[in-house]
Amino acid sequence: MTSPFISILIDADACPVKDEVYRVAARFKAPLPEAHVRVVSNSPFRIPDSPRVKRVVVDDSFDAADDWIAEEAVRVSPRCVVITGDIPLADRCLKAGARVLKHNGDEYTPASIGGALATRAIMEDLRAGMDGIGGGPPPFSKADRSRFLQSLDRVMMGLSRL
Repeated sequence: MTSPFISILIDADACPVKDEVYRVAARFKAPLPEAHVRVVSNSPFRIPDSPRVKRVVVDDSFDAADDWIAEEAVRVSPRCVVITGDIPLADRCLKAGARVLKHNGDEYTPASIGGALATRAIMEDLRAGMDGIGGGPPPFSKADRSRFLQSLDRVMMGLSRL
């Protein structure tokens, strides 16, 4: 059964845009007592004092947070937005019918996820052959944050019309 309100699921352990999600989500209020934003992580950390934001702490087993998010995306789709930089999780959530945003505002789509998965596999192979040499992602910028805010607002507006 799909949810009557928009649900935002945050893959929170390495998410640099949690505060931005809280601000945008506050404009799209879900009826109480349902939580509107679920912040999913392997360890607890501070969230806003709001009945519409819920902390979900999963065990520290491999992919526990991803599994919880993917299962919840199936339950609340199609009015679900997942915030993650994890490409395999994005793929699972897209298959469930959710919208998926990266931290920089780029949206994963059914048309783009195959290329993202292939690029990830190639980069994994390259890193394995470099014996620890490598840089990681570029620093998160103000432009990334701004682009994320614009994208989340756009997606939320679209979902609110469903």
